[in-house]
Amino acid sequence: MPRGQNFEYKDTAAHAAGGAASGADMTDSADLPAEPMVLNMGPSHPSTHGVLRLQLELDGELITRATPEVGYLHRGDEKIAENLTWTQFIPYTDRLDYLAPLANNVAYALAVEKLLGIQDQLPPRCQYIRVICCELARISAHLLGLGSFAMDVGAMTVFLLTFTEREKIYNLCEALTGARFTTSYTRIGGLARDLPPGWTDQCRRFAREVVPAINEVEALLTRNRIWVDRTRDLGVISREDAISYGLTGPNLRGSGVDYDVRKAHPYLVYDRLKFDVPVGSVGDCYDRYLVRMEEMRQSVRIIHQCLDQLPGGPVNVDDGKVVLPPKDKVLTRMEELIHQFILVTQGVNAPPGEIYFGAENPKGELGFYLNSRGGGVPYRLKIRSPSFVNLSILPRLLPGHMVSDVVAILGSLDFVMGECDR
Repeated sequence: MPRGQNFEYKDTAAHAAGGAASGADMTDSADLPAEPMVLNMGPSHPSTHGVLRLQLELDGELITRATPEVGYLHRGDEKIAENLTWTQFIPYTDRLDYLAPLANNVAYALAVEKLLGIQDQLPPRCQYIRVICCELARISAHLLGLGSFAMDVGAMTVFLLTFTEREKIYNLCEALTGARFTTSYTRIGGLARDLPPGWTDQCRRFAREVVPAINEVEALLTRNRIWVDRTRDLGVISREDAISYGLTGPNLRGSGVDYDVRKAHPYLVYDRLKFDVPVGSVGDCYDRYLVRMEEMRQSVRIIHQCLDQLPGGPVNVDDGKVVLPPKDKVLTRMEELIHQFILVTQGVNAPPGEIYFGAENPKGELGFYLNSRGGGVPYRLKIRSPSFVNLSILPRLLPGHMVSDVVAILGSLDFVMGECDR
């Protein structure tokens, strides 16, 4: 029955006898303003992509207020870092954006190398391999983000396509690092090991095969009437709001802001590579989808260039006080044995000081603030997690939308709660 419509008794004479008073009472109650309903969405809801809780205040199906509540996955990574050496914290970075662990490793290692002042001493081969790892991680994260986004609004086929390609990336990760999920591959001053034989050929094959899959996903979605209706002009973030709320990554570029850390503040060998930065115009869910689709193509372009330009040589800096010496020398020479002992027990001796380094991760700018008072353990370590910052816009973004729109908006923001909560 539509809200506010008067109810009429028609059944029996008894109803008719008491109808005057009863009808008057019900008419009065129908004229009262409806109270808003509070709905808890999450923290165990499939479309919140983790343990995000949204407290929604509703007027019917319309959202009038939205309050995100985070912290259900908090593990205290920043405090844990104060009790570990610089190298020992590397596995914890895997657990931030656990869809792109290789990129997290690289960002943290670059931050520590900036503190040590050795970022310019990294061997060229190491830098190219790191870029390949970062772009593979970007493709992997975007494939999962788009696949789950599409599945949330009903496109199951897209999810199956994207996960098929992600499995190939996991095979590459396993061959390179020995692990599929939590890689811990990067080391301060270089890498854990060089590329295994035949790995570059496998990577080239994947780079060729993933492009047709991206094209197929685009053919299924970009002009699909249901997809367009569920994403276009929905969850619009203006350019001004995106900047004022500190959004980064595809969510910022989808709102028309041409900012990419790889271009604005180049690191590794990104300044030697040619790639475009896709930028949206409206800032809606549809624009954020298009930006990520094009970013995957640009990542493939970067991988091809890195494989073509990949030089030979070492993958670690030539400094026994930063990188573990070769095992055969540890067993035969006293100086290398001492370096091994000090690095394992005390860690890299970092100078006093504080630095910040930010890298362009799949979710946005992943930054590390390091405060050192000397020695092998951080005095303070703070993480700028892009998912946490990106979610801060939800109280402004969600009001005015329907409950069913929340699923699409969350999917378009593409966040990971492991990184958000840290």
